Amino acid sequence: MCAECHTTNFKKGYDSKTEAYNTAWSEINVSCQACHGPGEKHLEWTKKLEDRAGPEYADKGLLVNFKGSGSRYQVEACARCHSRRHLIYDKFKHGSPLMDHIVPALLREGLYHADGQILDEVYVYGSFLQSKMYQAGVRCSDCHNSHTLKLKAVGNAICVQCHQEQPIVRFKTLQPKNYDSPGHHFHKTGSPGAQCVNCHMPATKYMIVDPRRDHSFRIPRPDLSVKIGTPNACNMCHTDQPAQWAADAVATWYGPKQGAPHYAEIIAAGRAGSTEAMPKLIALAADTRQPVIVRATALDLLRQYGVQGTTAMVSALGDKDPLVRATALRGLDRLGPQPRIASVAPLLKDPIRAVRIEAARVLASVPRDLFDESQRLAFDAALGEFKQAQMAVSDQPSGHLNLGVMYAGMGRRDLAEESYLTALGKDPGFLPARFNLANLYNVMGRNGDAQRVLREGIKRTPDDGELYYSLGLLLAEENRYPEAASKLGKAAELMPNRARVHYNHGLALQHLGRRLGAEGALLNAHRLSKSDLDILRAIAIFYTQDRRWDRAAIYAREMVRLHPNDEWAIRFMQEIQKRAIQ
Repeated sequence: MCAECHTTNFKKGYDSKTEAYNTAWSEINVSCQACHGPGEKHLEWTKKLEDRAGPEYADKGLLVNFKGSGSRYQVEACARCHSRRHLIYDKFKHGSPLMDHIVPALLREGLYHADGQILDEVYVYGSFLQSKMYQAGVRCSDCHNSHTLKLKAVGNAICVQCHQEQPIVRFKTLQPKNYDSPGHHFHKTGSPGAQCVNCHMPATKYMIVDPRRDHSFRIPRPDLSVKIGTPNACNMCHTDQPAQWAADAVATWYGPKQGAPHYAEIIAAGRAGSTEAMPKLIALAADTRQPVIVRATALDLLRQYGVQGTTAMVSALGDKDPLVRATALRGLDRLGPQPRIASVAPLLKDPIRAVRIEAARVLASVPRDLFDESQRLAFDAALGEFKQAQMAVSDQPSGHLNLGVMYAGMGRRDLAEESYLTALGKDPGFLPARFNLANLYNVMGRNGDAQRVLREGIKRTPDDGELYYSLGLLLAEENRYPEAASKLGKAAELMPNRARVHYNHGLALQHLGRRLGAEGALLNAHRLSKSDLDILRAIAIFYTQDRRWDRAAIYAREMVRLHPNDEWAIRFMQEIQKRAIQ
């Protein structure tokens, strides 16, 4: 896995049948050809001194010549290695679009903080995509010398080559002023607080000794630390002060505009599964002023809301950026066959491989006889690319998981089971394959096997709340409420911010007649998700069972206020109000 980026012309050479590697490479380091491609024509250019100025050698014989390319072209060339990503095509072609070979990770929980700051090792690209510098056309070589591996200047000099008092023709939107002064940074000249990178590129250390600077070049937002707990550069130095102290200082220096709304709050709410976040995520996904990776992340979070976010995803299929298109496709499995074909089939011929294979995956469960001849041919070609993408990572469990999902959608449950078991054979701790296998067994009526798979997972990963949650739901389905309540209670303990976990725990306790515990669990669910109709309905019904009409009326009225077109809620509220008066 390391050699893929730390050598030149790497060939993994994995044989899935023998489970053996025959790995090869041309250089045990990153050579010229790793970035510029095969050098044969460049060697020809060096030898033809008399006529190498001819038009056929305008690019010096280089397959990839960055000087004549745009900023995105260079950034994507670097991102092939400098990104957290997954591989989809292992026959790399220099100069081709990034997402013909890899798919970058989104701002996923565990990798990034909710505001997009680095959390895990993400290798720069996902951070840089968020920056105004990327949007303005800054490229890696504006700051880094790719041949010496050094910065082009030392200290603040690297920043003031652009951030200065004189207007910069290349970056016309950059406000000219003296940035390297106490009037801007409010710290003593020469102090750590006066260094641009310490405020705008705070470092996170990985593997104990390897500091990485955040390349999103963000303005410190201690006010977000107060609201949602994200870190901020101010308190990384001023560790003896609370975040509110830092937020007050920033507001004093720069004014209240520094506390403007930020997508961090929307992403944090979406990660928590808040129903109030759904319309905000839809708006964020459609806001083309926002970074592409942020919009794609909003679309990805919308998947948990079911069909309600589908319209936004369909709209995003026409987006000009492939990361947005590919992410939008992931949420369209719930569309009916005909609407799915109408929306997704055109993307089987998308110019970007990552989009084509995602379209094929989404359409894999659609009956073949619903395609016309042209769609069928395009689907078969894209499905072949999808399978090829999984075999490119067949030494890892993820590829077999994806094949299992595809086969399950196609009704090939035998092949799906085989793929999931292969994934778990490679890594018994790979939870996505475990969840999918348990779900497959449940669909097949093999609940005993499903429970066994989940219990094995709990033995291996006893602190994973999702395992307890899935097992609890499965036990409740079989009316085994005492054990179901126990497992759901453990899930609620491990995932205290998941409203639906508390909701299901409350229902299980209610079945057992444990009224006090059920009430607490349902109210916890409501506290976490105020507008969830199922939760409101469950609480209102709970209180009617106890003939506590006044309490029931509170939640019945809230149902109608938030869901004014729900006829059941209206009738229920009217009945409750009558009872409350009597």
